[in-house]
Amino acid sequence: MTESLTDIVRRFRRQAPAGCDWSLRLVDETEEHLLVRRHVAEPPLRALSRGACISVNVAGSCAYAASADLSNAGLLRAFEQARQLAEQLKPLQLYPRTDSIAPDGSGDYVSPVQRPWSSWSLAEKYDYLRLLNEQLASDAAIVDWAAGLGYRRAEVLIAGAEHQVRQQFEFISPALGAVANRADDTQTRSYGDDRPAQAGLEHLEAIGFQAAAERTAQQALELLRAEECPDRQCDVLLMPGQMMLQIHESIGHPLELDRILGDERNYAGTSFVTADMFGQYQYGSSLLNVVFEPDVPGELASYAFDDNGSPAERQYLIRNGLLLRALGGTESQQRAGLPGVANARTSSWNRPPIDRMANINIEPGDSSMTELIAGIEDGILMDTNRSWSIDDSRNKFQFGCEYARRIENGTLGAVIKNPNYRGISAQFWRNLKAVGNVDTWAAHGVHTCGKGEPNQALYSGHAAPACVFTDVAVFGGD
Repeated sequence: MTESLTDIVRRFRRQAPAGCDWSLRLVDETEEHLLVRRHVAEPPLRALSRGACISVNVAGSCAYAASADLSNAGLLRAFEQARQLAEQLKPLQLYPRTDSIAPDGSGDYVSPVQRPWSSWSLAEKYDYLRLLNEQLASDAAIVDWAAGLGYRRAEVLIAGAEHQVRQQFEFISPALGAVANRADDTQTRSYGDDRPAQAGLEHLEAIGFQAAAERTAQQALELLRAEECPDRQCDVLLMPGQMMLQIHESIGHPLELDRILGDERNYAGTSFVTADMFGQYQYGSSLLNVVFEPDVPGELASYAFDDNGSPAERQYLIRNGLLLRALGGTESQQRAGLPGVANARTSSWNRPPIDRMANINIEPGDSSMTELIAGIEDGILMDTNRSWSIDDSRNKFQFGCEYARRIENGTLGAVIKNPNYRGISAQFWRNLKAVGNVDTWAAHGVHTCGKGEPNQALYSGHAAPACVFTDVAVFGGD
């Protein structure tokens, strides 16, 4: 029988050298991914991962070592590697760490799951995906189609000499896709891939996954018949599926405090945000309210503690358009002398926590969808990201979407294809004209946000209402 993480911590505490400041992070993960493409069931992809990361603080100099060997000898060997490295790094440290690196309290967190992954057999899951395939392949012009389900479970235990925090996460990731072709035109419509959640199989019903299959195929066919997106300056109504990436790229990444301090400069760029902007920079219009919100039930990156064991609390990052707070964990806060949040996160047991996005959400406004559309004389509704590009300071961007519709004189009109728009983060959010109410609000998520060297691909959640932006440069795919 596999030894529990609690037993491993108990065992390590008995052998850990006395008088040392240390933190032990244990991770036990399982994954399963299922796919049926063109009516053919592909073999299930399964993964298991179990290991430990030990951090040691020697007179303010911190270092870590990781190991998949969880025996007494393996853990002590990793401890000594981390201790020796901390000693070697003393002359090079950016700042002395004055507080303990161990959790200063104890607690637990468990993802809200109503219908466990195991409640369906493997055969039942594949039968479900085959049914979705039948609905996706609704027309001869649909030349490729697929339905998939992903599952991930992670148990994380972070402990010091006295305290420990334990978190158990379960994730469900659905995905539908339909590709339509006629002559030299190929169009793709997808659903669900941007709707992962901390939940069980009940999430499929909550987002109308089965009902979306036929609609996804029909919209792919609609795009074949649609006119090209025009080139123009106009209003743009972004649905939550596209707001997700807009938040992620032009708010989330620019506000990462380690990036502002220069840590990502040689890999994924810096940020147009500087330390002196906090508390005085008008990031967006007065309608923009952005929160770090780790306590939303079921949202992809909800948690009670970050991967340093710091308690996570809801905080405003931007309020009434004013920039207030950075996305920086304890270490970055000490380095910069700025307030942050509990967002030191890691992708696995063999990576150190760094400043990462979690749930970065926009608060709903007062406008219904009908009112948002009625307030636009000349504009375009866009949904579901298809492509993205952003410069190395996370300022200038260009995004493409799968699906769009014209809006003329306050009325939703014809479908248009290959919609794209571009802008500058520092100006785009100031052109926020209207914010949808809670009925337009939806939670989405990103599976593979990459950052750090070596790279860490991590989940982030972004919930938002539909939003209207003025004076946006829009262009077509041709």
